[in-house]
Amino acid sequence: MHDVAILLVDDEPAILDMLQMVLNKEGFRQIDRASTAQEALKACERKQYDMILLDVMLPDKSGFDICPFIRETTAAPILFITAKNSDLEKLTGFAMGGDDYITKPFNPLEVVARMKAQLRRVRLYEEEKTMHVSSNSYIYDFGRFQMNERAGELTVDGQIVSCPAQVYQLLLFFCKHPNQIFTKSQLYEAVWGDHSFGDDNTVAVHIGRIRERIEKDPKAPQYLLTIRGLGYKLIQKEGLS
Repeated sequence: MHDVAILLVDDEPAILDMLQMVLNKEGFRQIDRASTAQEALKACERKQYDMILLDVMLPDKSGFDICPFIRETTAAPILFITAKNSDLEKLTGFAMGGDDYITKPFNPLEVVARMKAQLRRVRLYEEEKTMHVSSNSYIYDFGRFQMNERAGELTVDGQIVSCPAQVYQLLLFFCKHPNQIFTKSQLYEAVWGDHSFGDDNTVAVHIGRIRERIEKDPKAPQYLLTIRGLGYKLIQKEGLS
C-alpha cells in the first residue's frame, strides 16, 4: 500500500484528520489533503493520484463541479463524500464521473474497505492491459464489439474505446456469461466484490455506461437488455463466440 497516492478533499479538518489516521494505520503513506475545490484542482495538476476522496459540499465549488475537470487528467477512482443521501444526488455523482458514494456520518473502516475494493479492481484491470496476447484466445466477439480479456481492450466497430476499470469488469462479466439473466445484486457481488455494500444505482449507472459504448442507440439497446422484473442479459447471436 505504500506506493498508493491518495488525495483527501474535505473542508472539515476533523474529517481529514480522522481519515488520514485510519489510512495510515492501514498502511497508506502517500496522503495529500485539500480543503477547497481550487486546492484539489491544483493538486491534481501537480500529481497523479491512485485514489481521490472528494467532498461534495466545498466552500468555493462543489465536488460535482470539479469532478469532470479532474477526470480530464486521471482515471483514478473518485469516491464522493456528502451528507446528502438522495437517489438524485447519487446518480449525479456517478454521472459526473464518480466511482462510489459515501454518506456522512460514515464508518472510516467502511471507507477504507471501499477504497481497497476500488484499488483492487484497478490493479486487476491494469494487469489485464499489460498481458501479452499470442493468439485470439480470450477474445469475446459480439459482432459490433469485441472484448480482449488479456489485452484489457474493448473494440467497437473496429475502434478501441476507452473503458473505466469497473465498466470494463462489468462488461467482461457479461461477455463471459452471455444470454444469462443476472439481478443487480448478483452483478454487484460479482464485480464490486462485497454484497453488503450493494447499491442498485451503482449497477444501473454502469449499465448505462456500457450501453453508451457498445450500442448504436443506448436508449434502444440491442445487446445489453433489461429483462423487466428480473435483471439484465447480454445477447450473443449464434455463430459468434
